[in-house]
Amino acid sequence: MVRPEVALTVFFAIVLLGAVLFWPRRGLAARVWALWRYTERVRIEDALKHVYHCAEAGRPCSVESLAGALGISRHAAARLFARVVERGLGRWTGEELGLTEEGRAYAVHVVRSHRLWERYLADRTGLHPTDWHEEAEAREHMMSPAEAAALSARLGHPRFDPHGDPIPGADGAVAPIEGVPLTELAAGEQGVIVHLEDEPREVYDRLVQAGLGPWMRVEVLESQEGGVRIRSGGREQELEAMVARTVSVERLPEGTARDAGVETLATLRPGESARVVRISPSCRGLQRRRLLDLGVVPGTRITAVLRSMSGDPVAYEIRGALIALRREQAEWIEVRREAAGEGSAFVSGGADVASAYDRSESSDGATVAPAGGE
Repeated sequence: MVRPEVALTVFFAIVLLGAVLFWPRRGLAARVWALWRYTERVRIEDALKHVYHCAEAGRPCSVESLAGALGISRHAAARLFARVVERGLGRWTGEELGLTEEGRAYAVHVVRSHRLWERYLADRTGLHPTDWHEEAEAREHMMSPAEAAALSARLGHPRFDPHGDPIPGADGAVAPIEGVPLTELAAGEQGVIVHLEDEPREVYDRLVQAGLGPWMRVEVLESQEGGVRIRSGGREQELEAMVARTVSVERLPEGTARDAGVETLATLRPGESARVVRISPSCRGLQRRRLLDLGVVPGTRITAVLRSMSGDPVAYEIRGALIALRREQAEWIEVRREAAGEGSAFVSGGADVASAYDRSESSDGATVAPAGGE
């Protein structure tokens, strides 16, 4: 019979070996995969994409910026771009790097593939938002133009990725990114989020934690040099200035009605009821479909029934069924509390003011008006 201490030692040794081999992004397998995918073609495509992004943003592109973006030395970046030029895809203009027409078309294909993959991962999988970009980075180099066209058709030809970046068309046409940084809105001004920067990852993590996403309405409550205090999705929170600058918004006209009385389902205490106004646009993919399958649509009456010992999850009565929702899920559901004695009458006015903007898209890629209807 095997001695317990020996079995335990073997078990922990196997666990340790597994961690060394398969730890996400840091394990041996992840490092081997990163080295394998970083072939000559991938390096060139990444270089093309960097030069393209610089041109689109109106920033000068240099060997130094290319080296920083790809995490290689300046000498390696210079040699890499020399190979791009040799292939007729790039050109030097003094110290600046540029693309030829053929190079731009190639870069647009890589960007199109990347953003289509991000849209697919957001709408069709349960992958966490902070992992969309990295996964799309790995997949973008494996698609032909025909495969990108097929994926676009499968998604309903979406126009924007889940961060608000425009997805280039098959003809290479790219819609301009509009809006101003959130930090430019004064206290009392309202806007609709049109874009979130997904890099650096740490900053995007903060935006995800705040529950922010494209097509959400935001109101600035207080603006200071160090950051802003906002109300969005039924929640009030503070964002550091560095984080807020990565959020682009389109101002709403003066006098636009405020989302008075809207809060999240998570604020209800047991025994309290509210009517659904909308599901937050930041709730996507499988999570959104699950809530819709449960009958969480505008006008649905939801009552908080029982809170677990730890406080999370909470049991809610939804259309006669008792459903347990985690706090994260409840915060995606925007509601208005019922007035005392209110029964089945639904208080209207839940339409999102962002309905003035026709760029919001449903989870299957079809363009819809972003007003209350899900």
